[in-house]
Amino acid sequence: MTATALWCIAPHTVDLRPAQLGEGIGVETLFTAISRGTERLVFEGRVPTSEAQTMRAPAQEGAFPFPVKYGYCAVGRVSDGDLRGRAVFALHPHQTRFRMDRAMLTPLPEDLPPERAVLGANMETALNILWDSGAAAGDRIAVIGAGVVGALTGYLASRLPGADVTLIDTAPGRAALADALGCAFAAPDMAPEGCDVVIHATASAAGLATAIDCAGAGATIVEASWHGEGSTPVPLGGAFHSRRLRLVSSQVGHLPPARTPRWTHARRMAKALDLLRDPALDALISGETPFEDLPAHYARILTDPDTLCHRIRYTTPT
Repeated sequence: MTATALWCIAPHTVDLRPAQLGEGIGVETLFTAISRGTERLVFEGRVPTSEAQTMRAPAQEGAFPFPVKYGYCAVGRVSDGDLRGRAVFALHPHQTRFRMDRAMLTPLPEDLPPERAVLGANMETALNILWDSGAAAGDRIAVIGAGVVGALTGYLASRLPGADVTLIDTAPGRAALADALGCAFAAPDMAPEGCDVVIHATASAAGLATAIDCAGAGATIVEASWHGEGSTPVPLGGAFHSRRLRLVSSQVGHLPPARTPRWTHARRMAKALDLLRDPALDALISGETPFEDLPAHYARILTDPDTLCHRIRYTTPT
């Protein structure tokens, strides 16, 4: 059996190349999704050397900066083994078919459409962010940046009893998305103040400044975005210290310490897929492209500010 995969081969350049299938359970790919923020850093060659190992995807081939086969949002149908015929989620790059260890495949809930299940990795990240934030019932919560991860984090936070959640973004069009997910919406200059928890997901200095402005005394600000190479200025000269704010990081590669005695990565992924059963989350799918056409459109998808979750559709054997 042969397979074809998308490779980033140079800055702003991708190509479809033959792929090795390796060992494990066979999976015919149905859909993958582009994780815009992370994949754009890879596409532009901006993965810091110091973070090359941390940034490796589970089924990645090649090494940063180039050439590299990268991605981690795949849904397929198992072709052999005890899961034969089942739809599964896997942390795998954009590839027509693949083989993985049984432990790396998470069966979808029976009522979760494969088309929506491509949000699995993003939902897993959002769940981890919410845990890291310490958000609780009744809190006033602001999420800066209504991209996929920010929007999913806001969606989860809005399900906390009595929580008052606002998505904040520079794009007015994201107001409809916020409404669909059960959140309020505000532009940065109208962002709420005195928040108990603030989550920053824009990977920008301006967004981080807005996050600090939103935080109430003693509040927690979670830095949930990945900034890549370079430095990001942080405005600490205002009320940051007098308000005794806490700025903490969140990274999906590690479970929060308080949960490690009970939770595993497999349990977290299964829960993330379970949380995707709400049809309202289809609002996060902003477009779809056939896999064979992906090289021609990949750069546009990554740079288009209207892109949320862009889904890739595969032609599978009948």
